[in-house]
Amino acid sequence: MLGFILSRLWQGVLVLLGVALTVFFLFQVLPGDPVALLAGQRSDAATRAAIAQDLGLDQPLPVQLLGYLNDVSPVGVHPRDSAGVAKYGGLQVLPLSAERALVLKTPYLRRSFQSNKEVLDILLDHFTGTLWLALAAMLLAAVVGIGLGMLAALRPHSWLDRVLVSTSVLGISVPSFVAAILIAMTFGFYWSRWTGLNLTGQLFETDPFTGRHLVLKNLLLPAFALGVRPLAVIVQLTRSSMLDVMSQDYIRTARAKGLSSYRTVLGHALKNALNPVITAVSGWLASLMAGAFFIEYIFNWKGLGTVTLRAVENLDFPVVMGATIFIAALFVVVNIVVDVLYAVLDPRVKLG
Repeated sequence: MLGFILSRLWQGVLVLLGVALTVFFLFQVLPGDPVALLAGQRSDAATRAAIAQDLGLDQPLPVQLLGYLNDVSPVGVHPRDSAGVAKYGGLQVLPLSAERALVLKTPYLRRSFQSNKEVLDILLDHFTGTLWLALAAMLLAAVVGIGLGMLAALRPHSWLDRVLVSTSVLGISVPSFVAAILIAMTFGFYWSRWTGLNLTGQLFETDPFTGRHLVLKNLLLPAFALGVRPLAVIVQLTRSSMLDVMSQDYIRTARAKGLSSYRTVLGHALKNALNPVITAVSGWLASLMAGAFFIEYIFNWKGLGTVTLRAVENLDFPVVMGATIFIAALFVVVNIVVDVLYAVLDPRVKLG
């Protein structure tokens, strides 16, 4: 198992390197100049040159790329201060010269062009909102999807089955951002008088009299919009798996022994039918967090998606690169954990 984990970690490093290279070169072809955006229209050439030098944008592209990869890597070559200790707060592994040392450190994602804050601090500040949104969407999709899938399987070829299957196909086909716009306008604007839901809002709000408090209703619409597609997939997975299990011999035997339909379905059929559903759901957390970008933007939700899209608009390269690498690293870690859990829970699964 250790060999498998190390192999997957190495593959993950290559994935992160590919992501960093792709985003770096895509950012170079984006229209606009971050220096001009920061300096303003009436700035002179000297001011723009000073800003470019301060941000490191006056160097050739290969030098900029190597410098960024050196900063974001957990092992890098960095200057030493007068005491001979690396400046990046890491562990000095090997002094290379009087000026430089090989350092083992936390990846340094640099500072935002716009706010001058540490990019890692910005991402961690917005990560909680995205995580809660993804968890709520996954929980909603799993609970409602399994329930509707069971209903469809227990009444195959009925009008209820046809309606649920057709609706699930529609839910899979409609793009998430289109579904988010429709849900936001319908339930958060036109019907807000009856639903009591807002078009925008945050999970935590601050009242001048009562202080900071949790507002769960603000989570409902964005979680529903994000969970529409996985919900539709779970309905179809549960239905097909339940139909397959209900035709097995042990279900017929349970019925022949006089077990009630309730005990037969919940005690035998559903337990075995949920295996493919659990397999699908367990790997969706990272996907939902990545898919939340446009959902957050539409609902003005404070999360990684909102801060990343605004960084793209403002040509804030460190935030865009940092958020992309953060999500890609999350994908790598979640996929490795899920694969290991499969092998632990099911001895038939061989890692390799």
